[in-house]
Amino acid sequence: MIVPLMEAVADTCGGKAGALGALLRAGLPVPDGFVVPFAAYLAAVRDLDLGRFAGEPDDVDAVRRTIETRPVHAAVIDALGRALDEIGDPPVAVRSSAAREDTGQASAAGQHESFLAVHGVSAVAEAVRACWASLFSPRAIAYRDASGRDDQPSDDLLMAVIVQRHLDAEMSGVMFTPAAPDDGTRIEASWGLGPSIVEGKVTPDAYRVAEDGSVARTVADKRKRLDRRGTRLVIRDVPTAARNQPTVDDATAARLARLGRQIAAVLGGPQDIEWAIADGRTWILQARPVTAAPPPPTSHSGASDMPAATLTGTPGSHGTVTGTARIVRGPGDFARVRPGDILVCPFTDPAWTPLLRIAAGVVTETGGVLSHAAIVAREHAIPAVLGIPNATSRLRDDTVITVDGATGTVTAANA
Repeated sequence: MIVPLMEAVADTCGGKAGALGALLRAGLPVPDGFVVPFAAYLAAVRDLDLGRFAGEPDDVDAVRRTIETRPVHAAVIDALGRALDEIGDPPVAVRSSAAREDTGQASAAGQHESFLAVHGVSAVAEAVRACWASLFSPRAIAYRDASGRDDQPSDDLLMAVIVQRHLDAEMSGVMFTPAAPDDGTRIEASWGLGPSIVEGKVTPDAYRVAEDGSVARTVADKRKRLDRRGTRLVIRDVPTAARNQPTVDDATAARLARLGRQIAAVLGGPQDIEWAIADGRTWILQARPVTAAPPPPTSHSGASDMPAATLTGTPGSHGTVTGTARIVRGPGDFARVRPGDILVCPFTDPAWTPLLRIAAGVVTETGGVLSHAAIVAREHAIPAVLGIPNATSRLRDDTVITVDGATGTVTAANA
């Protein structure tokens, strides 16, 4: 019913848990915890006859609502209670680990549910149930469809759930290990908990650690941070003095890069790694194969040669596209987006994945190249430029713009 995280393997616990289990067995720093394996999910949905659902939106939505509302079986709750007691019943992170998640073919980055600062067996059981149901969320379905993976049989739609000790991170981030020996390690970092970075809600500091250990960095203006307060997550202002300070120093960036190389060696290839530093100790929260490498950084040294109407940001996803700018500030604007539009938005979080099926490009005001939305844009071959301050007011709705995702530029057609 419950598998210690140290013993987790992908066949029974999903790719995310399987990777963390392998890292624990290799002696690497992963927070302790356990996994609710595929078997528990299958027992919970056995009577739903998922094979009869052909993917029609109403049918799939009915499955999700049914899973969300039915009680978690008493045997699962009992097993969760015992497992939580064994790790001291701390606040925990509850995270998805689906069969088709964190693979070398598709990351499913951010497409299923994860919860931080969960405490107590009842709340953990509810979070486990929500992770099960998220297999059938609109964003997960849209991702599988856009990836050509939504024709898989229902018995291949499996969800395990990781429960780990929650870390109150002072700083956190994402790291991409090199794809070739002479490549550098790409690191993004910001203050507080990691969702601010992976959800693209903050523009993080960016580091590149070369093979010889030398570090190049770009420090961002980090105004907000996410932290735990009891069982709630709160957004706080970063003190003025810390906003433009590097999140980590060069020695820490180099140490992260060395740890990344160890992880890549254990898991057998370039890795997309989420990390956190709490109480002065570095922890690994996730590692998955890199599915789509980001464009190289650019300095915009030729900015003086650009048209006056050109805006510059961070190259997020390769390619160039011209289309109609569509200002999207939140879900209330989703219905205005038409196929071929270019999204211009404050940020994109994973809930916006259905828009990436029809959008021709993406421009954001915040976010880093290693965020979930940037990863999904690269997997879907959609040009993206990230971190252009005030893009939603500097670009006008319904105007024609050109997005160059390799150089990180956005130009109005009449420039």
